[in-house]
Amino acid sequence: MRMRRFGWASVLAGALLVPTVGVGATPAVAPRTVAIIGDTPYGSAKLAEFPQLVAKINQDAAVSQVTHLGDIKNGSSVCSDAYFGTVRALFDTFQDPLVYTPGDNEWTDCHRTNNGAYFPLERLAKVRQVFFPVPGQTLGITKEAVATQAAAGFPAFVENTRWTEAGAVFVALNVPGSNNDLVPWTNVTPAQAAQQQGEFDGRERANTAWLSSAFVAATNANAPGIVIAIQADMWDDTAALSGYDAFVHNIAALSVRFRKPVLLLEGDSHVFRVDHPFTVGDPLYSLHPLNGLSAPNVTRIVVEGSTNPTEYLRLKVDPSSPAVFSWTRVPL
Repeated sequence: MRMRRFGWASVLAGALLVPTVGVGATPAVAPRTVAIIGDTPYGSAKLAEFPQLVAKINQDAAVSQVTHLGDIKNGSSVCSDAYFGTVRALFDTFQDPLVYTPGDNEWTDCHRTNNGAYFPLERLAKVRQVFFPVPGQTLGITKEAVATQAAAGFPAFVENTRWTEAGAVFVALNVPGSNNDLVPWTNVTPAQAAQQQGEFDGRERANTAWLSSAFVAATNANAPGIVIAIQADMWDDTAALSGYDAFVHNIAALSVRFRKPVLLLEGDSHVFRVDHPFTVGDPLYSLHPLNGLSAPNVTRIVVEGSTNPTEYLRLKVDPSSPAVFSWTRVPL
């Protein structure tokens, strides 16, 4: 099994259009293409279909890496070891390196009765065991080395990773739905329930540090852009959102200083959309208290998931382009 190493260790198309003020000279680097998926396999039908999606991505000669934005099951199915093993086996059929960040359905929400009434922290530990057995190494047939926060002072956070594609910095963080794990757990003991706030606080510290380090690394490397990969739709106005306020503010503040293109990739709400919620005047801007802080260089994409159409997002990173990022939706 060969190991490769990252930089440091057709339907609808779009492009990220941002101001280029402050963009420095970038060495000539060949473009790279990443397949982005999320909220899949979601239910029995999508589970049965998933091998076809893997095959479609494997056959895409442009793709050199795959990123999964979390939610490997639906919200009303059991969070069993057997199911995790099934999905891990499917992940192992990707030819290209696979980076995965956990979603709420595989740990945060597993306290629900119809999920098996698990203790969420026990399920998070199992997710880490099954999907991150070697910290700093991707899944997939072709392994890649990635930076991991487990080697940066937060040993538990094997799922928080960082790598480069065509010079752009990619950072994956464990930011799940269910209000960032602040929706109260049920079917747990009082002692277990008391651990929920501590889980949130510890993960918030880790995510704050890891996000900041990604921007520092990008600035030091004169990276042409940054991609932030998480599961939660932090602007889903049908759900509680307070658990994301600080994280959203941090993205805005760091992006204002960075000035170059920043792409935020999310899943969770399942319907494809592109918007600019960090820009004053965007309809979603007011959902978090940014107090006038505006970062028009940030574009958000929510990937399609859960239901039809089944697709992946072909994300191209081209440092020779002022936009840096462009994308195409590829149907199954």
